[in-house]
Amino acid sequence: MITFFAVGGFLLAMLVVSELGRRFGVAQIARDPEGLSKGIGAAEAAVFGLLGLLLAFTFSGAASRFEDRRHLITAEANAIGTAYLRLDLISPDAQPAMKDLFRQYLDGRLETYRNALDQSATRASLAEDAALQGQIWKRAVAESMKPGLPTQSAMLLLPALNEMIDITTTRVMATHNHPPPVVFLMLAGLALVGALLVGYGTSVNKQRTWLHTLAFAAIISSTTYVIIDLEFPRLGLIRIDEADQILVDLRESMR
Repeated sequence: MITFFAVGGFLLAMLVVSELGRRFGVAQIARDPEGLSKGIGAAEAAVFGLLGLLLAFTFSGAASRFEDRRHLITAEANAIGTAYLRLDLISPDAQPAMKDLFRQYLDGRLETYRNALDQSATRASLAEDAALQGQIWKRAVAESMKPGLPTQSAMLLLPALNEMIDITTTRVMATHNHPPPVVFLMLAGLALVGALLVGYGTSVNKQRTWLHTLAFAAIISSTTYVIIDLEFPRLGLIRIDEADQILVDLRESMR
């Protein structure tokens, strides 16, 4: 919702800047009727060309990162599922407690990403996940070192647990993987300059027409909104929550 209002404000800013450009153009025509057409083509080509390139770059990157985050959820589900199945390699007496820890751990992993707006709750949930990881690892190592347990059991279980633990860090880093803020500032600046040039170029019309101005502002602002939504897929309309279903299904299979 915050992103929606921010992009709405951006749309309004583009319309205001476009109107300023039109007034500059009208004033220029009043001083020199031929002055408006001198040199404007090169400036427009440079600005709109760079704006299009930057939009393509940020959109492609955001879409790629969105898909990567979905794949990481699947990878984590596979890692947890594999490690859970390999608990059958340890002694039967230790299995119930370990499986209960796994159920707690998976519940925690689902909770971690359910309220992305509450950063303090997310950090606390991640700390709880790390604590459970430590308990699971220590018990697995202790069980693997018991006399009589085949060496192959430890060789299969511990690497699976290691992969399950490592992917949590990968997912955390993926959530923080975004373009530098200067990229978005440059995108906003180029869009506003483009709106200024659109208004300036339409000043040759005796009657004010809003079609080109509105179309330009609406297309740029809506594209920007989609880019931001893809970059933060748990905060806007474009959601990654559906991908969590695979973790929910895995949790159901652990009953």
